[in-house]
Amino acid sequence: MAVQTKTASFAALSDCFSADLAALIGDEPPRDTSPNTFIDLVERVRNVLGMASIGAMQDASEDLDSAVSYLTDALASSDGDQRSLLAWAHTHLHDAIATAN
Repeated sequence: MAVQTKTASFAALSDCFSADLAALIGDEPPRDTSPNTFIDLVERVRNVLGMASIGAMQDASEDLDSAVSYLTDALASSDGDQRSLLAWAHTHLHDAIATAN
């Protein structure tokens, strides 16, 4: 049951943020909603934005870096910790997209 919960939680984050994240780098959102695919997308966007010379893009990259840490930790966490880790990741993903736009 815990694996299903984690997969569903990551799928929900992916559904919520993948299109906006992919648009930031001019890419299509991935069709696969697996946790690793979503984390890979966040990392790619983080890397692209981090190379920009615009301060807002670098700030967004830092938020995405934090989100990657929380997402990665959530993969290996207990159910109780997972909820708070994903909430923090959600906050950083939201902030990064808002900052980059």
